[in-house]
Amino acid sequence: MQISLAGELTETGHRLVQRVYYEDTDFSGVVYHARYLHFLERARTDYLRLLGVEQAALAVEGDAEGLVFVVHRMEIDFKAPARMDDILTIRTVTEKAGGAKMVLSQEIWREERLLIAARVIIAVINAAGRPRRLPDVLAERFLARARPDAPPV
Repeated sequence: MQISLAGELTETGHRLVQRVYYEDTDFSGVVYHARYLHFLERARTDYLRLLGVEQAALAVEGDAEGLVFVVHRMEIDFKAPARMDDILTIRTVTEKAGGAKMVLSQEIWREERLLIAARVIIAVINAAGRPRRLPDVLAERFLARARPDAPPV
């Protein structure tokens, strides 16, 4: 069996499995709330990687303007805590991709229990920090993994 450190693409997005380590927890052994942002960021980065999007190359070589993804807004619902040594599954699904933004839905699960639900709005900007349009070829890669019930862009 071949294991990918970047997780795997699924029919409707991406799945990444991560273990909770001591460094992720507070004094009580519960995952510190800010560490969930790390798990979500890793999953988004690996989702992009598996879609063939090299973020460093886009920022430098993408075109004359450059292309950068930044988190514009994030809504998080904390449903239940994770603890040291838990095995977490982070799921990422595209809701929208087009114009100057993407919307991703992310969840963190421990077995059959939903721990975290997040909605992340990603702004697409150029090297100067100004909004720019997501190239159609990239939008198509994200939309190919969109939820079947995702609204059109």
